[in-house]
Amino acid sequence: MRVGFVGLGTMGGAMAANVARAGFEVTAWNRTPGRAAALADLGVRLASSPAEVGTASDLIVTVVSDTPDVEAVLFGAAGVASGAGSGTLVVDMSTISPSATRDFAARLATQGVGMLDAPVSGGSEGAKKGTLSIFVGGEAANLDRARPVLAAMGTTITHVGPIGSGQAVKAVNQVILAGTYLGVAEGIVLAIKAGLDVEQIVAALSGGAAQSWVLTNRSGRMLENDYPLGFKVALHRKDLGIALELARETGTALPISALCEQIEAGLIGKGHGDDDMSAVARAIRELSGLPG
Repeated sequence: MRVGFVGLGTMGGAMAANVARAGFEVTAWNRTPGRAAALADLGVRLASSPAEVGTASDLIVTVVSDTPDVEAVLFGAAGVASGAGSGTLVVDMSTISPSATRDFAARLATQGVGMLDAPVSGGSEGAKKGTLSIFVGGEAANLDRARPVLAAMGTTITHVGPIGSGQAVKAVNQVILAGTYLGVAEGIVLAIKAGLDVEQIVAALSGGAAQSWVLTNRSGRMLENDYPLGFKVALHRKDLGIALELARETGTALPISALCEQIEAGLIGKGHGDDDMSAVARAIRELSGLPG
C-alpha cells in the first residue's frame, strides 16, 4: 500500500518514520521543508504539495494542528482532494472539531474518497515508540483497509463509531487529562509547601489509588519547575476549546476543563505556550507563593 503523510511536526514526523520502517512506501509533505529532510534516510519521498501526496498514495494520513489547517491541506490550493483519485482513503489523525470532520468526509465522498478520523493519545513519546492509542471514527471497511498502517503507529486501535466519533472521544480524553494534570500539580505543590520529600511521596502514591501516568511521568517536571516539550500547552488549550464547544452543543457542564483552559490561556500569554502541558503547575506554584 502506498501511504502519504501531510504534516511532519513533532507527532507526524515520528509517525511517518514508523510507517516507513514497517515497510510501506511513503510520500510526504510538510509546510516547513526542513523538518521532512530527516525522513529521506528512511526512503520517504518528499512531495512538493499535498496534491502530489494525494496522487502518489492509496491512503493519506493528515497530522496538522487545527481544524482550519486540515481544511486547507485537504481542500485548499494544491490540496489533497485535488490530487486524490476515487477509492483513495484519507485518515485524519489531527485533533479537530467533530462537526467539521463530518463535513470534510461528506465533501470528500462526492469524489469517491473515503475518510476516517483517527486522533491519538500518547504524546510525542508514544509517537516515537509506535505505542499510540488511536480512536477511530468511520466505516468499518475503511478501518480494515487502514489497520495495517495504523498498527505501525499505535498499539491500541479502537473503532468508536461513525465519522466524527474519534474526535469526540479525543475531546473526552483531553477533558480527563485537564483534571488529572491539575490534580497532580496541586498535590505536588501541596507536598512541597508541607515540607515533604516529594519524590518519596510520588513513589508511595503510585502504589495506591492516586496512581496515574501523569503522576509517574510528569510530577518530576512539576517539582523541578522545568517543562521540556511533550505536548504543548497551546495545543492542549486548542483541544479544550473543541471539548468545550462539544459541551455547549450537548448541554454538558465542564467546570474543571473551563478552569484549565483559562490557566493555559494565562500561560500562553506569559510566553509558555510551547512548554509541555505539565506547565499548568506554574500557575499553581505562583498562586502558592513558589517560583513559577
